[in-house]
Amino acid sequence: MLQNRNKTREDIALPARPPQLQPPWATTERSALLTTARDFSYTEVLPTANTHDRTEKAIPDALMHRLAELGYFGITIPAEHGGLGLGVFEYAMISEELSRSWMSVASIIARAQGLGTRFDDQARRKELMARSARGQWIGAAAFSEAESGSDLGSVQTTARRVGDNYVINGRKRWCGNAFEGDFILVMCRVLDESEQPGPIRTFVLEKARNSFPSGVTGEPIDKIGYHGIVSWDLTLTDVSVGPDAIVEPFGFTGAEGKGFKAVESGLNVARVQTAARAVGLARGALEDTVNYLQSRVQFGAPLGDFQAIRFTVAEMAAKIAQARSFYQYVANLMDNGVACEQEAAMTKLLATEMAVEITGQALQLHGGNGYTREHAIERYWRDARLTTIFEGTSQIQQKIISDRVLPRPAR
Repeated sequence: MLQNRNKTREDIALPARPPQLQPPWATTERSALLTTARDFSYTEVLPTANTHDRTEKAIPDALMHRLAELGYFGITIPAEHGGLGLGVFEYAMISEELSRSWMSVASIIARAQGLGTRFDDQARRKELMARSARGQWIGAAAFSEAESGSDLGSVQTTARRVGDNYVINGRKRWCGNAFEGDFILVMCRVLDESEQPGPIRTFVLEKARNSFPSGVTGEPIDKIGYHGIVSWDLTLTDVSVGPDAIVEPFGFTGAEGKGFKAVESGLNVARVQTAARAVGLARGALEDTVNYLQSRVQFGAPLGDFQAIRFTVAEMAAKIAQARSFYQYVANLMDNGVACEQEAAMTKLLATEMAVEITGQALQLHGGNGYTREHAIERYWRDARLTTIFEGTSQIQQKIISDRVLPRPAR
């Protein structure tokens, strides 16, 4: 076993006080929640990530069961349905803690949280919400396509109306957890019986775990990072579903309305969570770097004694704290019912670009050792690069922000 791949909490210099909890949001309940998440992250997630990430296989079942036991698949699900009944703030806070050790674990909990439960049938909705909270209804989102990534409105996959049913045909890309999960959400352009294009709708394809539904085939995408979440390229051929398979895509607070608008609304929460995931990655890189700089001796002194390096670390820590404060602010707005698409785009943009910068600096401070798999820094570096791409690229966030800050005049 290579050195430094199985770090435990005792090996890492933890902050004396959780940096997340500052007024006005600090509560006793949040402090206890953070302590539990932090202990779990360092003692269970991190050792698993350090050995399992390189296999490129899905997150181990044992870790999935522990996530379910802790209630992390149902953080935002109301207590009446078996969830923790908490808000976006707590969801993001826990996501940061998990991402500090392995971003994929913070990502898999997003595939529950009431995802794929918002059916018109209230009894079915209630049953699936309870399953989601227990970690027994975890899905995949088949939204992107080869020619439709940031522009979801241009989807080419179709759901043709045939009598009372729909027949789905098309290809989907970047479908994380599609084989491993309990269902696949498929975004389609609905065609009527005369082949005329209609609205965008999202369908649920329910299935057994570790299988594809009838009419669906897939190939795993060979990624450079984000292991633990297997991403699939799917082909859907004459997949028949009934009208009761239509679902509002997201289960998060504020994700009302069918089809495309619901996706847009759900993405606001996803972007705040992505900002939190980015902060977690950057924090992991910084903590590992501090340990390395204190133990690595050059020219007769630890690297951490050299002023230029110390000042670089100071800048890194300040930028992480800044990004954390911003995502917490936006999460608090959301929990108070404030529409904040612009702010969600801002925090996602700034936090993810920060994570790329900080993990790159951390790798540089590790020197040649950083460019090996002997240290976890290479994982944070690879995964941070993805955060600027998924849930809307940095350029998409810039467009969202600029369209509101600098609207084009009517012509």
